[in-house]
Amino acid sequence: MLRRIIKIDEEKCSGCGLCVRACHEGAIGLVEGKARLMREDYCDGLGDCLPACPENAISFEEREAPAYNEAAVLAAKKNAVHAGCPGTAVKAVVRNMPEPAAERTASCLGQWPVQIKLVPINAPFFNGADLLIAADCAAYAYGSFHEDFIRGRICLIGCPKLDQTDYAEKLAEIFAANHIKSITVARMQVPCCGGLENAVKRALLASGKSIPCKVAVISTDGKLLD
Repeated sequence: MLRRIIKIDEEKCSGCGLCVRACHEGAIGLVEGKARLMREDYCDGLGDCLPACPENAISFEEREAPAYNEAAVLAAKKNAVHAGCPGTAVKAVVRNMPEPAAERTASCLGQWPVQIKLVPINAPFFNGADLLIAADCAAYAYGSFHEDFIRGRICLIGCPKLDQTDYAEKLAEIFAANHIKSITVARMQVPCCGGLENAVKRALLASGKSIPCKVAVISTDGKLLD
């Protein structure tokens, strides 16, 4: 049917994700750092996402598109709440917190950017690096993350569930183009985090490189399991 639907200019898109949060129907996602209309039948054509975009990368167009499927949108929202990934299960973690130290612990981060989707493939800090590829929740869950994982390593972070992308292709390019000495994967103990570990393994295979790789698994209450 001919109807009004959003159009995203990927050249203008900065990948900030504000439109994704503004779209109550879940029609927009981030793919390779760019906003993309994931489901045409989820777009109601009302444009809550337009004012959220700081780059004016979203506009309306009138074209052939599937009709807005409100029933599918409502069902997707219900499933996200009641039958979502176990990693979204709500729980409280109660701790006996020590008194704050007089001096703050310094950051061990040695490079920027850190997001897998943003880092250049040929960044000079990759050569000769011990590489840490971490789930972005890990640093919040594990209290000594900087000291135990980031110190002495080049750090890349991502979340395959939120980014809705496969990191394997870009990681393979990074492995192939640089002299990486070792790889450490720090992931959470939730099923969706397996996508990060799997992407690293497939990237290693595709790169043709033999790089030592180990995996550390962190529980949602901050315990190091592996």
